[in-house]
Amino acid sequence: MTAKTIRAGIYARVSTTDQEPENQLRELRRYCEARDWTITEYVDTGVSGAKDRRPAVDRLMTDAHRRRLDTVVVWRLDRFGRNLRHLITAIEDLHAAGVSFVSLGENIDTASPTGRLLLGVMGSFAEFERARIRERIHAGLARAKAQGRRLGRPRRGPAPRELGGLTIRQAAERWQVSKSTAARWIAAGKTPAGQTPSATA
Repeated sequence: MTAKTIRAGIYARVSTTDQEPENQLRELRRYCEARDWTITEYVDTGVSGAKDRRPAVDRLMTDAHRRRLDTVVVWRLDRFGRNLRHLITAIEDLHAAGVSFVSLGENIDTASPTGRLLLGVMGSFAEFERARIRERIHAGLARAKAQGRRLGRPRRGPAPRELGGLTIRQAAERWQVSKSTAARWIAAGKTPAGQTPSATA
């Protein structure tokens, strides 16, 4: 009985178009070829790690969920994840699909007990980071409220009662200007005649 051939998805990313991913890919190919794994390459070129949407990562995750891959291999963790929280979430998604994860730079292989232990430690740090962010948000909101600042989204435009019962469209028609100009004048408390909006109604 022949052993199953492992299908590896190798991922490389460079942030600018003048950089080449070949150095990353060469190491990734060498690692997989030494293990007789078949390779599918996913490369993002000129894509910042901070971006929410990275086409090659999206394709890789889709293929993983469709059971087209057995493992994902990256050059370094920061090539794959936007931040620690995103990285942990992505690796957990891969595990849910039955796909292991390997990072050459950090010597992590989640198919091994040591790799799974490191992943658990990273998950703890990610949870700690989330808790700290929540604490900062709550502290900022409490400080703003104590200072009497209004919380929540600002109102998009003046209420009809502030226009003497007119809508912005009606005010624009009366003043013979565009709706954006009318809204700007109203927000500043001005009209073409220098009167308040309600005085023109």
